[in-house]
Amino acid sequence: MGKSTLAERYAAAHPGVLNCDIDRLRCLIGGWEDDFDGAGDVVRPLALAMIGAHLAGGRDVVLPQMLARDSERARFAAVAIDNGHEFVHVLLQAGPGQARARFHGRAPDDALFVAIRRSVEQQGGDRVIDVLDRHLASSGSDAVLDASRDLDATCSALRELLQRAE
Repeated sequence: MGKSTLAERYAAAHPGVLNCDIDRLRCLIGGWEDDFDGAGDVVRPLALAMIGAHLAGGRDVVLPQMLARDSERARFAAVAIDNGHEFVHVLLQAGPGQARARFHGRAPDDALFVAIRRSVEQQGGDRVIDVLDRHLASSGSDAVLDASRDLDATCSALRELLQRAE
């Protein structure tokens, strides 16, 4: 269970919440499979605009995205704050090696995950997964959520965490 699965479950249980999955938005850009990272550069401003419009309407957003760069996290936080909402950055953290195992356990026939795998391999494969895992663990997230549990338990913990943040 990862970011996208958790966000899908959360949005389904909270009508009106936008599940802004940037990786899924990439699939709307022609040529995304050949230039996954370039498609990300195209859709991030679109995602920011979409999130801003949704928040301006008084609704909430979940963003199942790894925001590894502080500057990127600041851009998304600013959209929330500028629209009168809080920004809560939640890091899903599983046990050592679980991030890599989950990454490799994804469906091999899903075109999105094939493109993600190719992008990760081009950046260094397992080494980059481990580096990002360590970096994110020390990145100063607002909250860390134990994602080693099952989906129901993790969803429940996320709801509790967000209720405390309100």
